[in-house]
Amino acid sequence: MSTEQAPLSIDVALPRDDAALVIVKGFLDVDTATELHHHLANQVHHGRRHLLLDLSAVPFMDSSGINIILKAYKETRQVEGSVRLIDPAPAVQRILDLTGVSLTVPSTKTAEEALDALDKAAPGGTSAAGD
Repeated sequence: MSTEQAPLSIDVALPRDDAALVIVKGFLDVDTATELHHHLANQVHHGRRHLLLDLSAVPFMDSSGINIILKAYKETRQVEGSVRLIDPAPAVQRILDLTGVSLTVPSTKTAEEALDALDKAAPGGTSAAGD
């Protein structure tokens, strides 16, 4: 069995002050999950309460990836934030559904839909004037 796999690539965009769009590419498994956790924890540390995880380019995720998503969910809840998954690849979506994570951590097709959902869920509404 070949151990060749795409290295994990993580890019971060800041669509607004309180949210980070974290674009993950490659295999999310025991060898790479810690790297993702460091990126997510860093964003929360810098005041980004809402984490949008783009998993559209993650062809495989094991329980380590699930644990990182749930850990991020717990950490953001402590600062009245949230985690939203963006367009998980089909194999990843199956894992999320089988483990019940999709019942706890919502998914949307696009980052824009996730940001809209955040605005609608905000107590008192965040001022999204002009949108």
